[in-house]
Amino acid sequence: MSVSEQVLPDAEVLEYDCQTCGACCAKYRVGFYWAETDAHPLGFVPKHLTHSISPYRVAMNGTSSPTPRCVALEGVVGEQVSCGIYAERSSTCREFVAGTPECIKARVFNGILD
Repeated sequence: MSVSEQVLPDAEVLEYDCQTCGACCAKYRVGFYWAETDAHPLGFVPKHLTHSISPYRVAMNGTSSPTPRCVALEGVVGEQVSCGIYAERSSTCREFVAGTPECIKARVFNGILD
């Protein structure tokens, strides 16, 4: 079984397609170490799309608001989405796994799952 599948108690298997979802990008603050931004010689996340949340950490713009939505998220959550900086996304985004409890919570929050 792939990481994007979850076995439910009644043995139903759900497939999670991130490109028709985007809920995580519209639920959580996307924070990470500042050196992942292009302000550092080895960084890659566009710094102009972030804001400081501590002396050493930044977050993607839009994700610290009461109604979060990452500035890099393109499309309609729950229908069709993509990341405008996919190749330059942060480790936080790279490490997020579809089908985890955090994913399910974001999908419920955004009305994609009951």
